Amino acid sequence: MIAHPGLRFADHTVTVPLDHHRPDGDTIEVFAREVVAAENTRKDLPWLLFLQGGPGGRSPRPVRAGGWIERAARTHRILLLDQRGTGRSTPVAARTIAGRTDAELAAYLRLFRTDSIVADAEVLRERVAGGARWDTLGQSYGGWITMAYLSAAPQALRTCYVTGGMPGLTATADDVYARTYPRVAAKNAEFYRAFPDDAAAVQRIAGHLRENDVRLPDGDRLTVGRLRRLGLAFGMSYGYAQVHWLLDEAWHGAELSDTFRYAVMAQTGYVDQALSALQEFIYGQHGVATGWAAERAMAVRPEFAADADPLLFTGEMMYPWMFREIAALRPFAGAADLLAAADDWPALWDPARLAANEVPVYAAVYADDMYVDAGLSLETAATVGNVRTWVTNEHEHDGLRTSGDAVLGHLMDMAAGRL
Repeated sequence: MIAHPGLRFADHTVTVPLDHHRPDGDTIEVFAREVVAAENTRKDLPWLLFLQGGPGGRSPRPVRAGGWIERAARTHRILLLDQRGTGRSTPVAARTIAGRTDAELAAYLRLFRTDSIVADAEVLRERVAGGARWDTLGQSYGGWITMAYLSAAPQALRTCYVTGGMPGLTATADDVYARTYPRVAAKNAEFYRAFPDDAAAVQRIAGHLRENDVRLPDGDRLTVGRLRRLGLAFGMSYGYAQVHWLLDEAWHGAELSDTFRYAVMAQTGYVDQALSALQEFIYGQHGVATGWAAERAMAVRPEFAADADPLLFTGEMMYPWMFREIAALRPFAGAADLLAAADDWPALWDPARLAANEVPVYAAVYADDMYVDAGLSLETAATVGNVRTWVTNEHEHDGLRTSGDAVLGHLMDMAAGRL
């Protein structure tokens, strides 16, 4: 076990079927890191499986004891799962998928949804936790996985904690984005109220990009569409300031600065985030194709027009142009179109089983969450058995990361009957 100030780590890698319905077929590796407080190394503690947000996000790499990990480590042995396709778990990236046809790649990517992640977790539970029932903490997309876990294997779970991640169980991609755009527009309005001079600054940059072929350090062209991707950060506690200070350093004379171009490349490049860019497929169900729902929803919202003034940033919406203009995503373009057209997605949740759920679920619902609709979250909470919600406007979507002790502590206090 690796030593670390205040914590001890142990790495676990298991081999699992690529398709759990075909256990004798191809396999992939799934990685998870065990974390325990130094003083608890030899104690028999319950396990807490962390289900990272995303899709396409790897688990945290702790550099110090603190936040929610320190809080959880007081009472649990934590397992930080790199969900399949991320981090050290057979990653999905341009390099690793080379050689597949579009159809082969689309079929491969279909196996990276929540149902497969739950099946991977069950393998880890048997091989790492000795088959013991465990608790889960689902952040954002981790809440989607939690609902799938409760549908597929509730007998594996003791208590589930969810932060900013209760999915709309019957919501289609069209339903989701119809609700998303007004929230993103509201965040834009807040940003421009906080930094009123930035409206002109954004228009100046956009005008420059329309008239000039500006290249990012990796050779991609910086377009107005890609500039607007910076708004993805608006749902985080630091988002407005991050974008403002980036705009503040945008120019070096009459040209966009190296600092600006490098930051835009890093924040919008999806170098190891292909699954994140493909995220519309998490809404595929009920025999309905997602059909590039975010793009279709934007087309009927004139406030998001490319020539609008003020120019609005976009949020966690994914568009087909991204798979043509962003280097790391180009190899996925054909497969992304096939996934958008697919209408044969299997069900992710079992409504009857969720309605009868007996596993205690404690969920933080962020009232002002840009990414996850609070209304849909509360509708789900009302239809799933044994769910208690804590609705708060004290935190943005990254509340677990920035105020983890308080957020997870609140949910654990609820579970303990102290709240």
